[in-house]
Amino acid sequence: MMTVGNASLNAARRSRDLDWLDTTGKVDVLVIGGGVTGTGVALDAAARGLSVALVEKHDLAFGTSRWSSKLVHGGLRYLASGHVGIAYESAVERGILMKTTAPHLVHPVPQLAPWLPQAKASQAALVRGAFLGGDLLRTFARTSDDYLPHSRRVSSAEVLRYAPTLRPEGLRGGFLTWDGQLYDDARLVLAIARTAAQYGARVLTRVAATQVTGQGAVLVDQLTGHSLNVDATVVINAAGIWAGQLTDGIKLRPSRGSHLVFPQSAFGGLSAVLTVPVPGEMRRVVMAIPAPDGRVYVGLTDEDAPGPVSDVPRATDVEIDFLLDTINRAVQTPLTRADLLGTYAGLRPLLDTGHGNKTADISRRHAVITGPDGLVTIVGGKLTTYRRMAQDALDTALAQSTLTTTRPCLTHRIPLVGAADRVRLAAVAAPTRFVQRYGVEAPVVVAGGSLDPIAAGLKTTYAELLFAVRHEGALDEDDVLDRRTRIGLSAADRELALPAVREAFAAVGRVS
Repeated sequence: MMTVGNASLNAARRSRDLDWLDTTGKVDVLVIGGGVTGTGVALDAAARGLSVALVEKHDLAFGTSRWSSKLVHGGLRYLASGHVGIAYESAVERGILMKTTAPHLVHPVPQLAPWLPQAKASQAALVRGAFLGGDLLRTFARTSDDYLPHSRRVSSAEVLRYAPTLRPEGLRGGFLTWDGQLYDDARLVLAIARTAAQYGARVLTRVAATQVTGQGAVLVDQLTGHSLNVDATVVINAAGIWAGQLTDGIKLRPSRGSHLVFPQSAFGGLSAVLTVPVPGEMRRVVMAIPAPDGRVYVGLTDEDAPGPVSDVPRATDVEIDFLLDTINRAVQTPLTRADLLGTYAGLRPLLDTGHGNKTADISRRHAVITGPDGLVTIVGGKLTTYRRMAQDALDTALAQSTLTTTRPCLTHRIPLVGAADRVRLAAVAAPTRFVQRYGVEAPVVVAGGSLDPIAAGLKTTYAELLFAVRHEGALDEDDVLDRRTRIGLSAADRELALPAVREAFAAVGRVS
């Protein structure tokens, strides 16, 4: 049941793979970008028997992929706006994630739409119709009620059991549906990357790609400054929000999505995704999303983000106020900035088609673009549909190349490292928290170090830190704090955890 083996990423493997690439100087497929789409391409290509190198200037899940709402959406939003194709694709991919790809990381979550006093009957009817449309999508996508129950009307008492901090005065019940939720988006990216490595892909972080063409690139090791020329039969630009910096002719219109991070105590034990309508908008809501380790995320925004692309975007004061004002329309005790643990924001890599006054109006459908020199760029899309995006990008690249492979795309039936069906996951001999994070690899993590929390008030253990360094490719403190765990979302928690993280790196260094 344990799958560590060839899926391990660490400093030693990085060094070996870089040496191999420097000596060989050629691969079938070079992937640029270590987010969910880039790692998805690397896995797809490696599973088809091709030699693959993935390079990422920073760290896995460094960009947009770690800044999502951590939801695996079934396309309800797109159905409401008439984009039936995108909605169906999302529902299908959600089912693949929940049943095959990552059952340990993706679980069903109730989504609650309370019928608030200020809501009109027409708005309630719109919500009920949308939820029924979601039921229909699930049926067509062949996701059974065992995974996602059908939607239903719920009483005010049940609404308050799910969301105790809602204001009860005038509450007229509500509507309940089910969707998918990721334990963590960055952990999904890690699992995809490690699975690609298990299939033979060279996954190289802290390696920048320069002078990129459809036939190769100059790679620069960000740790040593060493550069190497790599030829490739196929080059795929999956750099997300930075994709336009690697090639001419790609114009993106970044959209910033921001979230607030609260302790669960501020919501009194929220156990469903709570949706609150945005005043004056028929189809837009703000969500309060219960998250691991006693947190709640409140989001999200959709704002134009022109100008230079920031490595780490920040939520603006206007966005923070907007999210607070909207969620406070529904709760008994108003939330303030003093309640915040932190905030986070990500930039959506939307293709600028010249249509739509607002970024919310721009299509979320992904686009695969081939440049004059053969460089294939993939932009747009959603985290839920990463697998299909990767398949489309690779299929496009292979169709115009000299590469031949008899293997079709297999990723719809490849479990990621740690994945197993629900029966096997329930039988794993490890605490639930570890199974949710590591699946069938949980016993390896548990056996690797102390299970005591690394600091008062934190749930992360020393065993998890050691696993991050030994097997998950963490090269420095930020990798552990911001992506292998999400401790860094709270500045105070970050300071508490830092000594233990440093000790973990020192311990691994002493052994290796």
